[in-house]
Amino acid sequence: MAAAATAEPALRGPMTPVPYRVVSRAPETADTWTLLLEPLGDAVVPAPGQFNMLYAFGVGEIPISTSAAPDPSGVLVHTIRDVGAVSHALVGATPETVIGVRGPYGTLWPLEEARGRDLVIVAGGIGLAPLRPAVYHALTRREEFASVCVMVGARTPQELLFVRELEDWRGRFDVDLDVTVDNARGDWHGRVGVVTQLVPRAPFDPATAVALVCGPELMMTFTARALLARGMPKESIYISMERNMRCGLGHCGHCQLGPVLVCRDGPVFRLDEMEWLMEVREL
Repeated sequence: MAAAATAEPALRGPMTPVPYRVVSRAPETADTWTLLLEPLGDAVVPAPGQFNMLYAFGVGEIPISTSAAPDPSGVLVHTIRDVGAVSHALVGATPETVIGVRGPYGTLWPLEEARGRDLVIVAGGIGLAPLRPAVYHALTRREEFASVCVMVGARTPQELLFVRELEDWRGRFDVDLDVTVDNARGDWHGRVGVVTQLVPRAPFDPATAVALVCGPELMMTFTARALLARGMPKESIYISMERNMRCGLGHCGHCQLGPVLVCRDGPVFRLDEMEWLMEVREL
């Protein structure tokens, strides 16, 4: 009897997630958790600024930026705020839970362009998570940059992410770190005020610096204005517009912003590319 023909393995399409196992989950704030994921098959290795689509089986998927330095083995770190059905399922995933991952997608933080220049990183709230890989990059390659200034803002002290790491970064002599909160009570002895108030006093040369900004859109708008007021050119300011993305491939159009599809053309944009769109009310 003739042997049956061997079927060619099915090719994985761009919408098919690869399986990842949850190794651990750690709380960052009351509603934000960091997941450590390991691949069960093909590895996904996002660069700083990129995002993955994370799929909770039976619930759905959402775009989440990587929050750690790239790992060639494919181990992923994602910091997720519990704000909806999918994010709730993901932050509640216990070790050994299998989730789906698609990616990586999107544009990168311009760390190569920033080599030899002052690097300015401004984060608001959960925006510190997408910027964390850029901070890691700068700290592990400190000789490649002039000054490194990191400015972090949150609504309250309880909503600050990666507090132990912030303390470590503050203890370094080769990094200028400043932290502020909008409102504080009790034993908070740090700065109180919006993060844009940190920009005028930060030690960088606006003529040569490169700025990376991530946070709520209103925060990014006013941070950009503060950087421009310091004399930074628009072409040296980069923002991450993680807005309403659903498919990651530019197919569904849900993240359309004027002529731009954020998942396809971003999420990292130069300010001069996006400023006019950010000024349009209700766009």
